[in-house]
Amino acid sequence: MILIVLPDIPAEDRLLAQARQGSQDAMMQIYESYFSPIYNFIRLRVDDQHMAEDLASEVFIKLMSAFRSHTAPHHSLRGWLFRVARNIIHDHYGRARQLTTEALEEWMPESPDNDPEVQFMRALDIERTRHALRTLSAEQQEVLILRFGQMLSLEETADIMGKKVGAVKSLQFRAINALRQAFGELRMETENG
Repeated sequence: MILIVLPDIPAEDRLLAQARQGSQDAMMQIYESYFSPIYNFIRLRVDDQHMAEDLASEVFIKLMSAFRSHTAPHHSLRGWLFRVARNIIHDHYGRARQLTTEALEEWMPESPDNDPEVQFMRALDIERTRHALRTLSAEQQEVLILRFGQMLSLEETADIMGKKVGAVKSLQFRAINALRQAFGELRMETENG
């Protein structure tokens, strides 16, 4: 399973202030802290690994450009970066981009067990998860990625998605219920089939 560790908000704000003053070290820290989470967010939406890398790099090019033009954020760098990543995906592919379930294996916990039965069960879990996720709308997938994949707060998720916190809560609730229902239907099919 991929573990994402993001800097805390006060440290993030200090880095932003230093980067706005032209600190290359601060920019490098921002890049090192956020490239992987941004790439993973994009990779779940983009089929091609190399395209995901290019789009993630574009996010940081936009950040550099924002620093030069004095339009970089003064706080909430994390939200700004994810919002830019979301916009880049939308610009590149259009608004209703579905989750690429091929990237899902990268997010599922690895099994250290080489037992064929354990490996089969893991593959089955991944396939069930893929099937369940396909039942969700693009927005429902996105809210789950941001909230649980990227561990963002409701407020950050709302900001990135351009929605109110209440709308994000509702969307998250509907997405989780839809997943529960999809998993329940899959379990019943497996038991009966």
